[in-house]
Amino acid sequence: MPPEARSAISDCTLVIMAKAPRPGGVKTRLAAGLRPDAILGLYRCLLEDTIELAQSLDGIETAMMSPADDVEELSSIAGRGVRVVAQTGTGLAAALTAVFENFAADGRRVVAFNSDSPHLPPSKIRQAFEALTVCDLVVGPTHDGGYYLVGATARHPGLFATAALGTTNALDTLLARAASLKLSVRLTDPFYDIDVPEDLTRLMEELRLTPERAPRTANWLAQCTEAASPDAGNL
Repeated sequence: MPPEARSAISDCTLVIMAKAPRPGGVKTRLAAGLRPDAILGLYRCLLEDTIELAQSLDGIETAMMSPADDVEELSSIAGRGVRVVAQTGTGLAAALTAVFENFAADGRRVVAFNSDSPHLPPSKIRQAFEALTVCDLVVGPTHDGGYYLVGATARHPGLFATAALGTTNALDTLLARAASLKLSVRLTDPFYDIDVPEDLTRLMEELRLTPERAPRTANWLAQCTEAASPDAGNL
């Protein structure tokens, strides 16, 4: 059954799902369009802008979930006020399970958010937290069949499928599992994250017009574009 409505927003935690920016460990699907060093530079900008977005949301606690080996480095990047928690197990399914095991207690509204969508309008994150006043699970779908956020007020064992995460049917699998657990679900507006070169092209075009949405990323993209030769195959 849906939880009772809660009006205060002080019971909310936004958990950024992150990895340390290391070669071969982040944004590997961008390798067709970016050099390895450029991928790391881009990811760090995306991550830092995502942290800034999270901290701009008044009344919402910011935390981070990461592999155990990345906690120290990410704590340095995040700075004071952001608790970085090591996941148990490996892979995204384990990380998402760990988010709700660590943060969802006493009806607290918890939203797990990816680290590469700092361009998401803040209103969409607030929409997710508001949805959790009337449903068990909120999901932010991406256009490629995945999701950029997922939120709940309790841990739901078995919700996240290891085999399907990161594939084009991740959203459908999550919704099917939620239905099997008899969870009430709300969807936020569809959006896109940065997985493939086409996503990066779209982001670059948008940030040319509104760089304040993700200032570090906008500056990085502008500098790389200026530095690239006209016939360069990648940045």
